[in-house]
Amino acid sequence: MRRAGELLAFAETVKGFMPRDEGLALYETARALGERCPRGTWLEIGAWCGKSAVYLGAAAQRTSGLLYSLDHHHGSEENQEGWEHFDPSLVDPTDGRLNTLPTWQRTIAGAGLEATVIGLVGPSTVIAPHFSQPLDLVFIDGGHARDVAVADYEAWSPKVTVGGLLLIHDVFADPSDGGRAPYEIYLAALASEEFVDYSATGSLRVLRRVG
Repeated sequence: MRRAGELLAFAETVKGFMPRDEGLALYETARALGERCPRGTWLEIGAWCGKSAVYLGAAAQRTSGLLYSLDHHHGSEENQEGWEHFDPSLVDPTDGRLNTLPTWQRTIAGAGLEATVIGLVGPSTVIAPHFSQPLDLVFIDGGHARDVAVADYEAWSPKVTVGGLLLIHDVFADPSDGGRAPYEIYLAALASEEFVDYSATGSLRVLRRVG
């Protein structure tokens, strides 16, 4: 079993779009939750190549928790050819589609987290109705198109336990800084009065469920 410091250093080597300060905040937030509520069940939506799964997995391993890492592994709109974040090395030559699953699997194996981080492969909204386990933490970092982000929020936020945490990545109040959908679901969570602000680091927003 790797020490937490080693896992955090390993996370920095993984392909992904999470700045270091936000990744460390992800780890510290999850670790603190896990210390209050050990053996927790957590889920992230949007795994890409496993960077955030290592940050969260390090915290889950330390607190005897379990992280489900959910993704269809074919990339969001902004990851496709012709868009800003396209990576040709992740294209599967057999069908010409992006496929991050093999890279994710290598990441989790390399981190030694295969007993702590469990992959769920498929569309978020297809899996959600069949997932009855209450969740102590949900991290939304999937597609940023409005319909996709809203669907992820509506499908998974009700599963967060009272006292549990809802984390949303890429929340930008200024439209010039990034897409609007994560900011809109963050506002929707606050407007529901079921979540309150807990912390913020960069574009990472953490909310706690109160009702």
